[in-house]
Amino acid sequence: MTQPTLRNARLLMVPLADRHFDLEVELDSDPEVLRYITGRARSRDEVTASHAQRLALSGTVDGLGYWMAFGSGGGVRGTVAPKHEDEGDFVGLMMLPPAHGPDQPDDPTVAELGYRVARHCWRRGLASEASEALLRHAFDTVGQSRVIAQTMAVNVGSQGVMKAVGMRYVRTYFPFWDDPIPGAESGEVEYEMTREMWEARRDAS
Repeated sequence: MTQPTLRNARLLMVPLADRHFDLEVELDSDPEVLRYITGRARSRDEVTASHAQRLALSGTVDGLGYWMAFGSGGGVRGTVAPKHEDEGDFVGLMMLPPAHGPDQPDDPTVAELGYRVARHCWRRGLASEASEALLRHAFDTVGQSRVIAQTMAVNVGSQGVMKAVGMRYVRTYFPFWDDPIPGAESGEVEYEMTREMWEARRDAS
């Protein structure tokens, strides 16, 4: 199994590839999109490095990785997912790599959920919709035991997505930052979805 193309009501999610690099640069050129990640826009060279890292991570656990999401009319409510990425508007980068950070478990059965949505597509529920698709893929297709998501404690919007898809709060922790951004003093939070939680949620729906 390799990374499949994923589709739900409003989004077409295709595995990240080199052809998407300029879209990554465009996404990371908006400092508001990166407000709780780097606190500033990223340079093309920085995106080059992160792009290479993402592609490398995508090959470490079969089925996990990164997806570029496309929607019709920017994914507004009432639209349907385009049949092909060339027919849609770029919405954002959706992430489900193996957990790999310094404050994450070194366990190939644990994945990290993430989402980075272009600002003009905010507040449309797209991060939640993409996250639902990624959780379904993680548990029902890849067979993960657990999915975690981490964000700054002050990032209430991202935590809202985690709660909306049924993840539960695990902890607040305080990593060391060489160059902390505003809000770092409040720490980071972690949420999780376990296989047992997912199966119970799925069976109840």
